[in-house]
Amino acid sequence: MHRSASRPTPERPALRVGFLLAHNFTLSAFSLFVDALRLAGDEGDRSRPIRCAWSVMGATSQPVRASCGVTVSRTGGFEDPRGFDYVVVVGGLLHGGEAMDEASIAYLRTAAASGVPLVGVCTGSFVLARAGLMRGRRCCVSWYHHADFEAEFPDGEADADRLFVVDRDRITCAGGSGVADLAAHLIERHVGPAAAQKCLHVLQLQNARHGHDAQPHGGAVPGGDDRVRRAVLLMEQHVAEPLSVEAIAHRLALSSRQLERLFQETVGASPAVAYRQLRLSYARRLLETTRKSVTEIAVEAGFCDGAHFARQFRAYFGVAPRDVRTEGGRPVLPGAAALSLNTGRTLENLQ
Repeated sequence: MHRSASRPTPERPALRVGFLLAHNFTLSAFSLFVDALRLAGDEGDRSRPIRCAWSVMGATSQPVRASCGVTVSRTGGFEDPRGFDYVVVVGGLLHGGEAMDEASIAYLRTAAASGVPLVGVCTGSFVLARAGLMRGRRCCVSWYHHADFEAEFPDGEADADRLFVVDRDRITCAGGSGVADLAAHLIERHVGPAAAQKCLHVLQLQNARHGHDAQPHGGAVPGGDDRVRRAVLLMEQHVAEPLSVEAIAHRLALSSRQLERLFQETVGASPAVAYRQLRLSYARRLLETTRKSVTEIAVEAGFCDGAHFARQFRAYFGVAPRDVRTEGGRPVLPGAAALSLNTGRTLENLQ
């Protein structure tokens, strides 16, 4: 990591960031980062790049199209990466074609060789990993793309239970509103806490969240404890090959007993029961939306065999897996297969 907060000079702002935009990049990730720099870079809303400065670089002068269809013009060609405190890759659509041209990949490798920290936001972590620039380093990906990352990089180390990860000279962020938190983290480091607070407040955001805070998620933990939300995210990421409760607790720097108590207090069930419910709900979604066999679904949901799966499924849903589908393959169970960890009646059936 580069230097901490220092006084800017007319020649050198306290924080300089170079941006590379992937094809079909996520506009919100880019705009949040740049606006945080803009607001922190000057007094009031004058937007002068005094304390913070940025460049949008590329091999050509052609605008870059965001995934929403808006185009962004580059401010210039590639600059000496040693002039930046960070080079940021803004990713976007994961399956939207080639994300980065070879010239940009070469520039990233040059920056890395020069000791410049690299930052990947949204699916920028995929761009860095594909360039071979994440070996031996942990990265952060969205819970939505965690399975994609593991499939493409089976030897990689990806976290999807936090907002961003700093691993030496690599920083990765899942995207979304977490980009503003990451930007504030870097601004506080280089410019100071007052500038970081200012940019967040003007953006109508609360106090900065930390990198280890859990990613917001539409899962089933009602209110609750941040550690329980992270545990549920880990469970969702390991459905086919379930983790032990001890392994989950270790990942969260908790004892198994502490995790058990947190789950009982938050969702009214043990981690093991909640995990099983999550896997059964996942299996139900597969039954309703695919033509896979019951045996295939049992394996994909982490059950050792079809018979064991069928018993657990009937105990929870009150119907056999094979009866979920009509002859035409349409679901017969009412409602969506939503996970709800605070329904005591059905949880009791799995105790």
